[in-house]
Amino acid sequence: MITDLQREIIEALRVKPVIDPQEEIRRSVDYLKEYLLAHPFLESMVLGLSGGQDSTLTGKLAQIAVDELNAETGSNKYKFIAVRLPYGVQRDEDDCQDAIKFIQPSLVVTVNIKAAVDASVKTMEEATGQPVSDFLKGNEKARERMKAQYTLAGMYKGVVLGTDHAAEAITGFFTKFGDGACDIAPIYRLNKRQGKQLLQLLGCPEHLYRKAPTADLEENKPQLPDEVALGVTYEEIDDYLEGKEVKDESRQKIENWYLKTEHKRRPVLTVFENWWKS
Repeated sequence: MITDLQREIIEALRVKPVIDPQEEIRRSVDYLKEYLLAHPFLESMVLGLSGGQDSTLTGKLAQIAVDELNAETGSNKYKFIAVRLPYGVQRDEDDCQDAIKFIQPSLVVTVNIKAAVDASVKTMEEATGQPVSDFLKGNEKARERMKAQYTLAGMYKGVVLGTDHAAEAITGFFTKFGDGACDIAPIYRLNKRQGKQLLQLLGCPEHLYRKAPTADLEENKPQLPDEVALGVTYEEIDDYLEGKEVKDESRQKIENWYLKTEHKRRPVLTVFENWWKS
């Protein structure tokens, strides 16, 4: 039986129990087009590509949007800029290149973040006399990647896209002001399996959306699967978001993640807000 908190979470994240993949593709594409047209000074959309499901889907939707806009306006004004953001050498670089072949982005820019991250960590350690943990260095990587995307957006008159989706939002499994920072999150309402449905319809290579999701930020735990870090599977998270029953242990973990990470889903606080007291 669905709980009150489960119902509240589903409503907050706006997840449908069943979707029409074609309709959801159209919804995201049209939204991106409308946003660009409403802001005439914008000419591009920027997104970091990891080679995983979420950035591959978001990138493909963005490229469809700019292709349609250019055809409809009879111009080449609009571009989708795919950004490769390795820390040194990325282990799954082949997947990243396969994602690029599938998306066919207007422009690909590669920014290796290693020097910037290492310099930042060294500066912090010198300032405090304390080591920066592997976990915090991982957060540094995520924020450096987003910083690079915003610099590129400024250079190319662009807007930064995010890959946050419902199965990630519910657990707060993103870095605050890192991969959680963006201007538009076009797949926010979808859970993990629904994102797969869209990619299947779009003709994406199967291995890109079937690979085990990983943030791959910690050097002591390379390519640690999300599901291991969370202690719950995406199948269970998706079932929960679709209003289905899940094991009590899994439900408790999902809800604990949601409550513990509420601050990540909130806008910047002012003195007029105290949601944590409600």
